[in-house]
Amino acid sequence: MNAWIVMMLALTMPAAAMAEETEEAAPKVAYISLSPPLVGNYALDGGPKLRVYKADVALRVTGVEAAKAVKYNEPLIRNQLVALFSQQTVESLGNVDAKEKLRQEALKQTQQVLNDETGKPIVEDLLFNNLIVQ
Repeated sequence: MNAWIVMMLALTMPAAAMAEETEEAAPKVAYISLSPPLVGNYALDGGPKLRVYKADVALRVTGVEAAKAVKYNEPLIRNQLVALFSQQTVESLGNVDAKEKLRQEALKQTQQVLNDETGKPIVEDLLFNNLIVQ
């Protein structure tokens, strides 16, 4: 019985070692939060009511080099996103579908910024961890 256990352990050890090597070789997914959150005014139509947004944004990338490129270009990304948010209207931030369209447009513009700067879109997804509009 003991010989059988030793033999089984000997056969499973190489498989476990190979699995660890494969995990290390695969690029890891990272979520990069833009910190501090984006805060600003939107729907500047000259009306008496001041409208404010606060967006906690996270960007999903794969690999250490992609994460470094996003961090390096964060000021450009933030600028583009602030410009996008400030162009929004009450209707474009009023419901879930509209917020999803905004998220997709923010992803597209973020990818465009990185494509212009690095030659690759790099960011795979953009997530709103929190989006508050008043």
